[in-house]
Amino acid sequence: MEIFLKIFNFIIISVVIQFSIASVLIIFGKGKAPTPEEDGLTFDELFFDYSGLPQLQTFAARDGKKLGYRHYPAQSDKVIILVHGSGWHSQYFLPLADFISSEGIAQVYTPDLRGHGPKPGIRGDVNYIDQMEDDLADLISNIRKDNPNAMLIVGGHSSGGGLVIRFAGSRYGKLSDAYILLTPYLKYNAPTVRPDSGGWARPYTGRLAGLTILNVMGIHWFDYLTVIEFNMPEEARDGTETLSYSHRLNTGYAPRNYKKDLSAVTQPLLVVAGTMDESNIANQFEPVISQYTAAQVKLVPELTHMSVVVSPEVRPVVKKWLEGL
Repeated sequence: MEIFLKIFNFIIISVVIQFSIASVLIIFGKGKAPTPEEDGLTFDELFFDYSGLPQLQTFAARDGKKLGYRHYPAQSDKVIILVHGSGWHSQYFLPLADFISSEGIAQVYTPDLRGHGPKPGIRGDVNYIDQMEDDLADLISNIRKDNPNAMLIVGGHSSGGGLVIRFAGSRYGKLSDAYILLTPYLKYNAPTVRPDSGGWARPYTGRLAGLTILNVMGIHWFDYLTVIEFNMPEEARDGTETLSYSHRLNTGYAPRNYKKDLSAVTQPLLVVAGTMDESNIANQFEPVISQYTAAQVKLVPELTHMSVVVSPEVRPVVKKWLEGL
């Protein structure tokens, strides 16, 4: 009996110590917020004419929430979903999505992820960590009603690519027939990622550590707290940007474990990055990703983190791959 009491006391003391450490990290681990004057991503490429932007439509997610998306129709037996990166929303996919649809290569759907865009719900937050991948599965289900036999491709840019990798490694991974990643985010310490994503991200490192400890203990009481802010220049802001994320949104926007998630990909996979990427180290994508899955990796000269989406130079790469599926 005495040995069981000792074990019980040891467990209680360990839990109290871990909770105390986590609490201190959460309270005092906010870190340094970004300022617009600091270096970060180049947003100039996103200042173009958006007059041809399709209107937002909505679909109902499993919790009844109406989530926004834009649709670029085409007479094609392929459908591609493109998931935006952190801080922004589906708007900037206009040049690439319009090209793909106007060429008749594929229909394109560009969702505004929960917590983002003109109608975010709670901006920068979700209800639970895995909700965005559930939302993506619900969008696919909605698209399949009208396109039951289409080849469906899921793609994402930057953190959107991280979400797509997470999705590919989840129970939903086989819902997609192929994947496309545009300079995807793997993990803060992956060989592909520059420190603080090139000055774009300012994580609250201590708070992240504290909340991670609590999550391991099964405690999610404080997952609503902000853990990261983004360094978006003032001239790029129009009120639809999302400049900070809660712990649960930030966690759910990245792979669980990029090595395991990529290892689950057996479908065709294209990875595209620009050699002038400020956030990622482009020439590391091929050696890193090839360790875990077969992928076609294309590096486009002179393109930055944003221009790998909007530049005309990326379009023939995407077109050739899509047409070859």
